[in-house]
Amino acid sequence: MADWPPLPFAEWEKDMRHGSHVDPDRGKTRMAFRAIGQPWWNVAMYVTPVGLTTSAISYRGRLFEIEFDFVSHRLRMVTSEGREHIMRLYARSVADFYAEYTSALRLLGIEVHIDPAPAEFDDTTPHDEDQHHASYDKDYVERFRHILIASDHVLKKFRAPFVGKCSPVHFFWGSFDLAVTRFSGRRAPEQPNADPITREGYSMK
Repeated sequence: MADWPPLPFAEWEKDMRHGSHVDPDRGKTRMAFRAIGQPWWNVAMYVTPVGLTTSAISYRGRLFEIEFDFVSHRLRMVTSEGREHIMRLYARSVADFYAEYTSALRLLGIEVHIDPAPAEFDDTTPHDEDQHHASYDKDYVERFRHILIASDHVLKKFRAPFVGKCSPVHFFWGSFDLAVTRFSGRRAPEQPNADPITREGYSMK
């Protein structure tokens, strides 16, 4: 497959909308156990050869990690004790996925409160009630993975020569945004009319 396969929004939208409801559960899990990093670096995910990962998350003296594998189409949870849970990724409702995901965390001994309300999304149906987003197209998911990998390579090459403060190349699940940011070190002007998430996100120049 080409590094930049076509991914027309009109065709990808249904799966993207499903992912926009499902993926935040991983980001919110990471957010629950990490202090706020400026600006919101604590919630982002990272590109891997097969998809996206939370990276290691600390929990009561141990670690766990959650990874989307878009090659095998599964979600893998693994702990530092070697315990593992695999969830298959396929067409099913967000509510069904959410129920299995939260149950799997409990089976691994991880207790976390996840706000079921969608973040940065026009449809505010809570994840545990959402029966109308239920698509999963493997072809488009695999195209998305190839684009993530190619974009990650370009952004890391852009980041490398900068010696000042710079973010990692990371994926924000609320907006499906793969980003890298260079900073001057100065505070940005206050945005009093912005919501708290945006205000924190743009607090540095």
